[in-house]
Amino acid sequence: MHRRHLHELLTRYAQAWPEPHEQALAKRFSAFAASHDDCLQRSCLVGHITASCWIVAPDRQHVLLTHHRKLQRWLQLGGHVDGEAEIELAALREAQEESGMQQFEFVRWAGAALVPLDLDVHPIPARGAEPRHEHWDVRFLLQVPFAQPLVLSEESNELRWLPVDELTALTDEDSVLRLARKAAQLGAHPPLSAGSPPPAAGG
Repeated sequence: MHRRHLHELLTRYAQAWPEPHEQALAKRFSAFAASHDDCLQRSCLVGHITASCWIVAPDRQHVLLTHHRKLQRWLQLGGHVDGEAEIELAALREAQEESGMQQFEFVRWAGAALVPLDLDVHPIPARGAEPRHEHWDVRFLLQVPFAQPLVLSEESNELRWLPVDELTALTDEDSVLRLARKAAQLGAHPPLSAGSPPPAAGG
């Protein structure tokens, strides 16, 4: 069953994050995957599984964000899984394609088996012939083992290593800041600073 690996990831996620809202979210993901045979493909028009990654620098003081060309927001790197049953491999592929870096290490923090850092469901607005739909994003924690040059992809306006304590000055996206909070909770980098509010749009 091509969704079996996804269900295993979701089971481990629910075991690792015992908070009620995390449990409810894992159940929502499982129900969505169970009810859509093509959930790993873009052909699932109501929504589909995506994969992204929170990337920590070798110094563990910086994280990598992209200013997304279509969405015009600072986000973690990631994208469609396009049928890849091992969701983490899709996240790794996206990290490599969107950053130009090739060497990454998955951070395993709840035992030998890999556990997602976060789950997130968010709407994607209609664009051209593509209707409005949802991305069911499975997110992983990656660390870069050594410095590597960045290469800007066509999907990004900019790539930037950002000090963790400056994140809140750049974005107020809760789904992004939640990744920072959870990674800090696991000791991957320093705690998120309260900082200053992000600049107004167009400012």
